[in-house]
Amino acid sequence: MKITIYGSGYVGLVTGACLAQVGNHVLCVDVDKAKIESLLDGEIPIYEPGLKDIVIDNIKAGRLSFTLSAEEGIQHATVQFIAVGTPPDEDGSADLSYVLTVAKSIAEHMNDYKVIVDKSTVPVGTADKVTQAVQAILDQRNARIAFDVVSNPEFLKEGNAIEDFMKPDRIIIGSESDKATQLMHELYLPFNRNHERIITMDVRSAELTKYAANALLATKISFMNELSNMAELLGADIEKVRIGIGSDPRIGYHFIYPGCGYGGSCFPKDVQALERTAREIGYQAELLAAVEAVNYRQKDKPVNKLKQHYNGDLKGKTVALWGLAFKPNTDDMREASSRVVIDTLLREGAHIQAYDPVAMDECRRLYNGSQMLTLCENSTAALQGADCLVIVTEWQEFRSPDFDKIKALLKDAVIVDGRNLYDPENMEKEGFSYYAMGRAR
Repeated sequence: MKITIYGSGYVGLVTGACLAQVGNHVLCVDVDKAKIESLLDGEIPIYEPGLKDIVIDNIKAGRLSFTLSAEEGIQHATVQFIAVGTPPDEDGSADLSYVLTVAKSIAEHMNDYKVIVDKSTVPVGTADKVTQAVQAILDQRNARIAFDVVSNPEFLKEGNAIEDFMKPDRIIIGSESDKATQLMHELYLPFNRNHERIITMDVRSAELTKYAANALLATKISFMNELSNMAELLGADIEKVRIGIGSDPRIGYHFIYPGCGYGGSCFPKDVQALERTAREIGYQAELLAAVEAVNYRQKDKPVNKLKQHYNGDLKGKTVALWGLAFKPNTDDMREASSRVVIDTLLREGAHIQAYDPVAMDECRRLYNGSQMLTLCENSTAALQGADCLVIVTEWQEFRSPDFDKIKALLKDAVIVDGRNLYDPENMEKEGFSYYAMGRAR
């Protein structure tokens, strides 16, 4: 099949590359000329394991191409994916301006039947707005051209996106049209061979499914962080509690790891947007508001523990920081706990020596010119001359370090572990003042 995708960011590029990988001819449309030129040269603007190889292979095979021309994209294919950004407005609602701009462009240039697919994460009712926007332009053109709007939300985990797309848990198709549904079934047939993964439903239910999934996962994380704070006060170990409750198959072990808060491009934005949607329909979503509040508070925990150790005074201290990305296997620092830690430490007058395996360029872009933040080439360099260590991302290379070396390099044997990587008893035997999340010593 021929496929057009608007937006070559995270969702658009992964979707385009994976659809091309199974033999489709995919044309990605973007307004960023520099990004298009970089992609054509094989330079990927995001870090995602395996993505670069797939993009380069399919460009060489002629199945994946890029253009600045919306008109070219519209003429290329019947199925038109909208995968542009939906950043949060100041009130927390999703900004649909980019989605609607693409919809209007499609309407201005389409000459035959199109299936317009909302791939971006959008609030319930967006398909209706897209339909209205397209129909309004067609009416202005006096054009009687049929089209359908489908909701096909993505469920990609950063760091595992290729695997998630190629071997999906489920493929949600929200459609009111048998013709559009059949086309979507044909498109996803290569990903649906082992067993039936396609779930069809009405458009509004599909739109809500995406938000519901992310909000529920965020809720599990905030719930565990709430419990971890209680565990500290009660003299319990939240990691033992986690194992105890995770063994119940009704609960499971996924997303019940306590820590210093969740981040990224999805959970914070989607919880806020869903809570905003609730307010718009006159419903007070108290749980969603609490999930968000707990997460904001949790991001302050690492620095609060550090201040407690140093009697409230961090001015002049040098803090080694391991981890910048919001989670491992990505360079994404959007809403990352590290940003709260960095910003707070800078306000407290501390100097920071930071290291992350892949997010250094992103951190350099965000904190360009900061004299109190030094980006180090490796984890050891970050420790040299530092007073203490703070860990905020659970990268594999941080899980089993040389503790003798850490103690030798730090001025004070102090570690604040925002991801509970180490055993408190062992750390005490090693001679560290060790502060984890929800683990009473």
